[in-house]
Amino acid sequence: MSSGTGLRVVQLCLLRDPAGRQPAELLRAWPTTALVAESAASAGCTVSLLMASAHRETLARAGVEHHFGPWDRDAGPEADSALAAVLRKLRPDVLHLHGLDFAEEALRLRRLMPDVPLLIQDHADRPPPVWRWERWWRQRLALAGAAGVLFCAAEQARPWRRRGLIPRSLPVIELAESSTDVTPVAREAARARLRVRGAPAVLWVAHLDANKDPLTVLDGVASASAVLPELQLWCCFRDAPLLEAVRARIRRDPRLAARVHLVGAVPHAEIAGWLSAADLFVAGSHREGSGYALIEALACGLPPVVTGIPSHRMLTGRGAIGQVWPAGNAQALARALVDAWPADPRERARQREATRAHFDRHLSREALGRALAAAYAAAHGAAQSTVPAAAPATSATSATSATSATSATSAAPATSAAAAASHAAARRSR
Repeated sequence: MSSGTGLRVVQLCLLRDPAGRQPAELLRAWPTTALVAESAASAGCTVSLLMASAHRETLARAGVEHHFGPWDRDAGPEADSALAAVLRKLRPDVLHLHGLDFAEEALRLRRLMPDVPLLIQDHADRPPPVWRWERWWRQRLALAGAAGVLFCAAEQARPWRRRGLIPRSLPVIELAESSTDVTPVAREAARARLRVRGAPAVLWVAHLDANKDPLTVLDGVASASAVLPELQLWCCFRDAPLLEAVRARIRRDPRLAARVHLVGAVPHAEIAGWLSAADLFVAGSHREGSGYALIEALACGLPPVVTGIPSHRMLTGRGAIGQVWPAGNAQALARALVDAWPADPRERARQREATRAHFDRHLSREALGRALAAAYAAAHGAAQSTVPAAAPATSATSATSATSATSATSAAPATSAAAAASHAAARRSR
C-alpha cells in the first residue's frame, strides 16, 4: 500500500453550515471540500467524507460516500456517540481532519480512534496566542497527537512552531488546499463576448479589502502604464469594503480613469470566460491559506503576477511560472507587470502553455489525488511499523512538559508525502 491505493480514508469537515442547507445544496456551495475527497478517491483510496450538518443523509458522488450528520461540537452530548458509530462502521486506516482550528474535534478523534493516524489540514487558520492559555494548551495537545499536518506551503507552519504548537518532529507536508474543475474556453470568443480589451488585459478576481490590497495594485498599474500604454485592468469582486476608496483613487488619477473596469460580482459559471479572455492574472494579497482564484487562473493557462507570500510561491512553483512581487510594493508590481508581458506574441503563447502544463503536473485534481494518497500511505505505514501512539496527555502538567520539550523558534524543512513515513515512524518510536 505504499501508493495509498486501497486505504480506507475518512475526511472530516466539522464546521456546521450556518445556513443549514440541505446536503446536496451544501456540496454545491462548498465544492472545494468535496473535490479534495474526490481527488483522493481518483487515486485509488476508498474515501468517505463526513460533514457536520443538522440533516442526516448519505450521498454517493464521484466515488465518495458523503455522510451528513451531527458530528460537530454544536450537536451537544450526542456528537461523540454519533461520530463513534459512523467511524466504527467505516473502519478507516487514516483520518483527515479539515482545519487546524478544530482542536477539540482532533482530541475527540484521537480518543475515539487512538490507533488510527490523524492528518490535520490547515485552511488559513491562525495559531492561538500563548496568553490564551486554555485554548493554546488544547491546541498543543491536539497537534501532539497528530501524524502530520498539511499546509499549502511549509513556511506557513512557522508561526505555529514559534508558539510551541507544532513539535519539531511532527511532519509538515506541503499540499495544495484543493484543486479546480475550471477549464479554459475559446480565448477570442470570450474576449468578444465579455468585451475584454487591453494589451495586456490584466484580471483581478478578489474582494476589495485590506488584505487583498487593491490600492497597491492600482498604484502599480498606474506606474506600469508608462511602459504598457494599452494595459487595462478588469476587477471581478464580491465583498468590497474598500470600494469607495478604490473609486476615489481611480477618479483622481488620469492614468487609471479609462484603464480600470470595476466589473463587480461574476457568477462562478462565468469565471472561466474571464480567465480565458485575460492576458495576466494579478493578486495583491498579504496573506492566503492557498489561493483558489490563483489555482483557477493557472488551470486556464493565465500567467500570474502575484505577491510572493508562501502559498503563492508554492502554487507557482517558486518561480517556475509567472512573476512574484513583494506585497505592498507598487513599484515592484509595475516592474513585474512589464516583465510578464513579452513583446513577442509567440513568447506570450508559450507562457500560457507553460502555465497550463504546470497546473496539470502539480495542481490538477489528479495531481492532488496522488499527493493525498502518498500522504495517507506515509501516515499509515508509519503507524503500522511502530507501536500505536497513545492518546495525547490531558493534564495541564503534561501539556507544559510537552511544550517545553518541543517548542521551537524556526520551522523544520517541509516533508514530502513520500518522505513523511520514515519521519513519522521515527517520531512515534520515541
